[in-house]
Amino acid sequence: MIYITIPVHNEEGTIGVLLWKIRNVMGEFGRDYEILVLDDASTDGTQEVLRRYRRSLPLRVFSSEERVGYARALERLIREAVERAPYPKRDAIVTLQGDFTEHPEDLVTLVKTLEGGADVVAGNLGELTGGAPLPVRVARWAAPKLLGSTLKSCPVSDPFSSFRIYRVIVLKKALRALGEEPLIRMGGWAGNVELLDLAVHHARRVDEVGLGLRYDIRTRRSRFRTIPTLRELRRIRGKVSWTPEKDVA
Repeated sequence: MIYITIPVHNEEGTIGVLLWKIRNVMGEFGRDYEILVLDDASTDGTQEVLRRYRRSLPLRVFSSEERVGYARALERLIREAVERAPYPKRDAIVTLQGDFTEHPEDLVTLVKTLEGGADVVAGNLGELTGGAPLPVRVARWAAPKLLGSTLKSCPVSDPFSSFRIYRVIVLKKALRALGEEPLIRMGGWAGNVELLDLAVHHARRVDEVGLGLRYDIRTRRSRFRTIPTLRELRRIRGKVSWTPEKDVA
């Protein structure tokens, strides 16, 4: 089973298109899957869109009445998937954004790479084109320079992307090792780096595949902010080790 986790907040313009595209891709791919969405206190029509798609998709929707943010929303979905997975060594968790900037078609590449023996597969966004918002392009240029030596032993070249797939057993062991501590403490790119670092500790093999972003379907302005993103990345500088444990998945 593949659990596709999507935190959303005010995405009524794109979440329906995204869900339908996932349905088409996964239907042709022929793998069992379930979509887990957390509606993070949306104030637009997101909840109504999700309600309509529950009739035609393997979709489970969770809601938060108060805004919890990306990190807590994603962690709740990951914990839900870990609890639901009947075969943690075979089942997988995909992390995906709800604004349709990431291509659902790339799900196939991620899954196939995992089936080829990887425990974690990270998407590499590569060089961003002019279609990407300026704050994103500036942060993509500055982030590696800011983290410096922290990235030297990182097993992937792009630890900032959120579009990934994890074997369930890897995240299950990470949660077990943390006990009552949160899985992700920071939001955005810093949270993506944190989650990757935790997963690497329990993974035998980490791979990376080239993906792309699209900004032509956006129905709202980007919420990305360069300075807060870089400030949070600076807080984790030197705090990740990328070292696998002896008892890996």
